[in-house]
Amino acid sequence: MHKGYAAIIVLAALAAATVVICTGFGPAGVPFFGMSGNDTTSLILFDIRLPRVIAAMLVGAGLAAAGVVMQGLFRNSMADPYLLGTSSGGALGASLAIVLLGGAFRSILAFIGCLAASFIVYGIAQKGGRVKVEQLLLTGIAVSMFFSAILSALMYSAGQNLHQILFWLMGGFWNISWDDVKLGIIILPASLALLLFSRELNIFSMGEDDAIHLGVNVERLKIFLLAASSLITGLAVAIAGCIGFVGLITPHIMRFVVGPDHRVLIPASMLAGGILLALSDTVARTVGNEVPVGVITAFLGAPFFIWLLKRRFST
Repeated sequence: MHKGYAAIIVLAALAAATVVICTGFGPAGVPFFGMSGNDTTSLILFDIRLPRVIAAMLVGAGLAAAGVVMQGLFRNSMADPYLLGTSSGGALGASLAIVLLGGAFRSILAFIGCLAASFIVYGIAQKGGRVKVEQLLLTGIAVSMFFSAILSALMYSAGQNLHQILFWLMGGFWNISWDDVKLGIIILPASLALLLFSRELNIFSMGEDDAIHLGVNVERLKIFLLAASSLITGLAVAIAGCIGFVGLITPHIMRFVVGPDHRVLIPASMLAGGILLALSDTVARTVGNEVPVGVITAFLGAPFFIWLLKRRFST
């Protein structure tokens, strides 16, 4: 336990350093340390880069927290908001808001889309109260394809809104402002609220029957955790679009570092997810010349996912 809390302290320090470093790096030649007092320099650092870095930290933290909860709830290591279709549901909701409502209620519809996708995947994949990883993955892929078909129809009829939909599908932080950061701050209390159920998640990981015998209200736990993870993912999608694999990679890495105890795993994964996405976005806007950050995370996450599949089915 002491090792886990020490890791959280180290990760918190690294997160603070990441904010400073990522704010200092960019294609424009802005000095890393010190301010020249130039209005342009101040604009670049505090109105363009800093909100973008903070938004990436918040979105990464939220996606990582949702990944931890989904892996614990479904009791398998392959669960992730992106792979299970939750992000696709959020993107569909946000796209509907863009096309039909001019962008109004984007966050609310993104949350509804994420929630619907989560319950659809879980409802289809479970059999006898249990969820097999093969069924979960295939169901998630099928639901994502269905939502993608609806998205394609929306894109076909979107007209001048097409570029906004493409933004949500690729995932990125190009047009982030302080208003987006204010929305993203909601991710923190929503993610930290998951800690209230960390003990139940630890018990649930032993099996649903054991959890029931130990007094855990399993159905209430499922509903709350699915709703909370959908809210977090919906906010993340509303801010940055679909960004995959953050919720898959960071929980696995943190389990090796701090262990499986959700009381430590959730905050550790949040910090690691924020660091990962902020660094990925910095690479995207400097080395990658503003390539969508979803491309960077896919380059990192897809080989990691293949390794997980090979490791799982070879044992």
